Amino acid sequence: MTPSPQVPQEQEHPLDAAAADLGAGGAMAPEQGTAAYRRRMERRQQVQYQRVQARQLEKGLRLVFTGQGKGKTTAGLGLVLRTLGHGERVAVVQFIKGAWTPGEAKALAVFGEQLRWHALGEGFTWNTQDRQRDREMVNRAWRQACVYLPDAAVKLVLLDEINVALKLGYISLEAVLAGLEQRPPLTHVALTGRGAPPGLIAAADLVTEMTMVRHPFREQGVKAQAGIEY
Repeated sequence: MTPSPQVPQEQEHPLDAAAADLGAGGAMAPEQGTAAYRRRMERRQQVQYQRVQARQLEKGLRLVFTGQGKGKTTAGLGLVLRTLGHGERVAVVQFIKGAWTPGEAKALAVFGEQLRWHALGEGFTWNTQDRQRDREMVNRAWRQACVYLPDAAVKLVLLDEINVALKLGYISLEAVLAGLEQRPPLTHVALTGRGAPPGLIAAADLVTEMTMVRHPFREQGVKAQAGIEY
């Protein structure tokens, strides 16, 4: 497996260090007595309040979900559901995927025009077997994404499996980064899929790498199941 790109670590904030030192409490706290434990948690509460007050910036975020483990699209769709729940508009553009209608698309259809969903892929490369056709479909999906990225009325744009399209060389990192720069200040964008390139990771505000520990397909021969994989 390709090692994860190393991102330079910023110097830890003193309040973050204090929070880590005080800990989360529970059985991990060293105090045995009730009074001593309460004092620790009171101090932890104060530090947490200061941490929150010191961070009041609001901005549109670039969120990347990558890695070999399962859950990348699921994480992106969690953001979709959360944003829809706040009454905001959302656009989902799926790269690579599109050969079948997933359960989440059916469930989220209840939001009507509040959600725009475009599945513009035709499946895995070993099924399509046509690089030129794959590239054309990716370009089509990207053109659709570029309709939503500059639209201030859209609070969240999910570019599902775009990382795979980047990895396969079907779209350039430069084009994607330039497109992301067209977003209004408060529009979020989530980019999912294995193999997110280092340049995308460096430009992101949040990066989560899913690590595969066990998988029923590989270890038990369990097929893709409705509600779990689609």
